[in-house]
Amino acid sequence: MPITLENVGITVRDIDATIEFFTDLGLTLVGRDTISGDWADTAVGLDGNHAKIAVLTTPDGHGQIELFEYLHPDAIETQPTLPNEIGMHRVALSVDDIDVALEIAAKHGCFPLRGVATYQDVYKLTYLRGPSGILVMLAQDLTKG
Repeated sequence: MPITLENVGITVRDIDATIEFFTDLGLTLVGRDTISGDWADTAVGLDGNHAKIAVLTTPDGHGQIELFEYLHPDAIETQPTLPNEIGMHRVALSVDDIDVALEIAAKHGCFPLRGVATYQDVYKLTYLRGPSGILVMLAQDLTKG
């Protein structure tokens, strides 16, 4: 059976701020909607499911992020996950220039957790906290160009 990854879904506090963050980094907004109704309750498993959604895609068209801002039931605030906690904890993005990407992230109040590391002269990478505490890894392939 063939399988492909459709997208990664992330619940956020402020969908507009999160869209702005990811589009400033270079993703493209594919579409937005507000969902509710029996089909949404069934698909997600929440009664009264009502949410704003948005889908963003990477410039190469292969990666997508789906954002959810819940209107009902209320979103539940949790502590931001740590890199060593079990479960989904980060979105990784390849960038052409990590310094430029970090300047863009800083405009949104998002900074590296510790700094920028170099892995075997192959990658420069860092983790930062994005909107709603999302862990975002930025990686620059040093073997390209």
